[in-house]
Amino acid sequence: MPSELAAQRGEPSYVWRSGQERRLQMLAKWAALENAVVLEHGCGVGMYASQIRRRYSPHVEAFDIEFERVQEAVEEVPHALIAVAERLPYRSNLFDTILSSEVIEHVQDDRASAQEIVRVLKPGGRAVIFVPNRWYPFETHGHYWRGEYHFGNTPLINYLPDSLRNQLAPHVRAYTARGIRRLFEGTPARIVHHSRVYGGYDNLTRRFGTLGKILRSILHGVEGTPLDTFGLSHLLIVEKIK
Repeated sequence: MPSELAAQRGEPSYVWRSGQERRLQMLAKWAALENAVVLEHGCGVGMYASQIRRRYSPHVEAFDIEFERVQEAVEEVPHALIAVAERLPYRSNLFDTILSSEVIEHVQDDRASAQEIVRVLKPGGRAVIFVPNRWYPFETHGHYWRGEYHFGNTPLINYLPDSLRNQLAPHVRAYTARGIRRLFEGTPARIVHHSRVYGGYDNLTRRFGTLGKILRSILHGVEGTPLDTFGLSHLLIVEKIK
């Protein structure tokens, strides 16, 4: 069942499954983790920060806007803080690596959030950012209909013009490739990599077994081809200019 915060903040990772493991490996591919100073940007209950602390580095910070989620995260990540993404409580040039997984779409000011990410990165440091892709066939954050919120995947909402799409999903953004890259224009950073990725689909494989695994393998196999236009999320790697 969705939490009371699902409409405003989405649902964080509560358990560690193959989808989360896959994103952690993408993080390890594109950014420094070994003994690095790392920030989980919008940590939820701290699943990624916890895994990074256990496997790679003790120098892990995390924050979230929700008090209850930070209370849970701090059990595994002692330095977890309550903060907003538009005004990070960290000094400039601090972090080697920042992971922001499906967070920026929820903040009040996504441009300010992007600027803050760059500010707190060290020169040469990298942010690994996942955000929803506008062309994924489903809106995964639910929708509103006649003032009532409905949790779950809703087909084709993001294909509607903004005037209609934003009435059904005013609580969350979905980005085109141009839209997510535009957030970092004018900052002292460069785009190192930009692609689209499909999800982990752990619920699908659990429900349909081998058939679900085959479908997941097919979707992962089309990443890096024109068919990733319809991927679940953008993967954007941003490096602060030295």
